[in-house]
Amino acid sequence: MHCQPNVIFIFSDQQRAQDCGYMGNPDIKTPNMDALAEQCVVFKIAVSGHPVCSPYRASLLTGQYSLTHKVITNNVCLGNEAVSLAQAFKAGGYDTAYIGKWHIDGHGSRSSFIPRERRQGFDYWKVLECTHDYNNSYYYGDENIKLKWDGYDAEAQTRCAQNYIKQHSRKKPFLLVLSWGPPHNPYETAPKKFKALYDPAVLTPRPNVPWELTEKTKTELAGYYAHISALDFYLGEIIKTIDEAGISEDTLLVFTSDHGDMLGSHGADRKQHPWDESILVPFLLSYPGLLGRKQQVISMPINTPDIMPTLLDICDLPIPATVEGTGYRPFITGEKEQNDIAALIQCPHPFGEFSKLDGGREYRGIRTTRYTYTRDLKGPWLLYDNQVDPYQMKNLVNAAAYNDLQKTLDRQLLKILDEHSDKFLTGEYYMNLFGYPMNSKGVVPYTP
Repeated sequence: MHCQPNVIFIFSDQQRAQDCGYMGNPDIKTPNMDALAEQCVVFKIAVSGHPVCSPYRASLLTGQYSLTHKVITNNVCLGNEAVSLAQAFKAGGYDTAYIGKWHIDGHGSRSSFIPRERRQGFDYWKVLECTHDYNNSYYYGDENIKLKWDGYDAEAQTRCAQNYIKQHSRKKPFLLVLSWGPPHNPYETAPKKFKALYDPAVLTPRPNVPWELTEKTKTELAGYYAHISALDFYLGEIIKTIDEAGISEDTLLVFTSDHGDMLGSHGADRKQHPWDESILVPFLLSYPGLLGRKQQVISMPINTPDIMPTLLDICDLPIPATVEGTGYRPFITGEKEQNDIAALIQCPHPFGEFSKLDGGREYRGIRTTRYTYTRDLKGPWLLYDNQVDPYQMKNLVNAAAYNDLQKTLDRQLLKILDEHSDKFLTGEYYMNLFGYPMNSKGVVPYTP
């Protein structure tokens, strides 16, 4: 076994935790995710603390919260102040690679070449800033020459990752990040063989989808599930490649997503919202050489900034001083008892589909094992007991019977905000502070 394992970190875009077979959804077909879940660490409450693309990615790559790394919206550039995930692994002797969607370059265009100095330490590079045109998808390598993925981009990116694994399997350890664009909308563009798996008529929307949105949601779910089943197949291909290369014992494999998708729940679409459909993502972690091949469930919340220190700690690498998250290795190995850590959830600046023109709002909140509690700028906004109300259909804020609980959760939240020097001001304040331009929907302008 290597002194340190290879690390393969795979994440999809906009895949909520609820839509995996192992999480109890009977409609979706995810046999490879389900099989992996049977023999690895399953985080049941993996929280995307700032549930939208660029802020998640910046937190993943720095181990920091949004107001620290300053990526509080899409289409802005992550600076180089923090030691990045790739830089920390490189310092530990690893090769580094990134394939797929990046979305933290923010130089005005989603289709421009990204020079090496803005790659956060990744060497092997097959990347485009952002596209969701999955069947007409481009990327760049080390030169300013636009190249095209063959067919459905997630499949081509997977083949590229498989080749990288084969070529590096007996060299020094590597960190490979594979970033897929699906199942992010458009929902209807998955390969035909996966679309054929789903008939909208027999799908069941979540109970918190208003009846008038039922048919629309069924249609969207069919396409969304097709994308997820495609990704499930490609995950299986990666696992086969790891096995065939003879490195399964020596490989730390993670599968997760950047944030969820409301898909009609609470009458809402997409992300940024504080409800579980938006903030909870799948999170599977496998490392047979250290953890064996039995399922282990972690029921305490893990937040996005916790991912980087967790990976480094498992690989016996130092955690940079710039990291704000918590390493979960002691909880995974049983050195520490699981506890009810409160994961911070936030929207410092609502924009786009969650703009203030569309009812969006700034919020801060916490997701614990059992409860969700959030405040907006006016005061307490949402309180749910997720144990008795898993679809979050009864808001308990300011209910007399829950007054003491609300006060306790409020104190927890305010303590976390104080620890992070978060004064919870308006989105406009932070956008001006960081010098980000925006249109009427709060979006930083960009060209496709």
